[in-house]
Amino acid sequence: MTCTEIITYLQSRANPDNVAGMARFGISTNNTLGVNIPLLRELAKAHRRNHELALELWQTGIHEARILASLVDDPKLVTVGQLEEWVAEFDSWDVCDQCCANLFARTPFGWSKAVEWSSRPEEYVKRAGFVLMARLAVQEKKAPAELFQPFFELMRREAGDERNFVKKAINWGLREIGKRKDLQGATALAEKLAGAESRSARWIGKDALREFGMVRQKRTLV
Repeated sequence: MTCTEIITYLQSRANPDNVAGMARFGISTNNTLGVNIPLLRELAKAHRRNHELALELWQTGIHEARILASLVDDPKLVTVGQLEEWVAEFDSWDVCDQCCANLFARTPFGWSKAVEWSSRPEEYVKRAGFVLMARLAVQEKKAPAELFQPFFELMRREAGDERNFVKKAINWGLREIGKRKDLQGATALAEKLAGAESRSARWIGKDALREFGMVRQKRTLV
């Protein structure tokens, strides 16, 4: 299928009720069709590693087409320029998270962009930095714990950001690293944040500590 044919197909599956439901979860309704993720994943199977198609889909500006672009692109062909162009156009947390999980974390630039973007002021760019940290913790199973250590300072520094999509991404990154690689270091940071003056930092720390407690309990039972 060409890009035009894919867009026509997606438009035929548009669901206004889904769009309304997405809005309740803070997902942007701008240029959104209401096509669900399982359908996008099924559609992507026939177009894997199609870099040119991914670029065309992204340029349509359609919410679901951009998620599909992240599913069909070839990580080996993605450039830094493309990453910067796409991240600058994020307008919804789900597009941010899908791009980071499906594509960005699989490129050679995932580690460096996690650091760089977490220091940027734009809400979705900063979120992308911390989502990358979470995804790398899950994806890079053989990566040594030392690679994750610099992320802790970035989380501590930015934990006072009260914006919902930022603080939740920091919490996500902290929890994933703590569960997988360096529970002691993550716990120490969570404890520090839990006692911070910032309301956002306290929430990040306390929520992470709850999950770490459940992880310890499960390990004890095994």
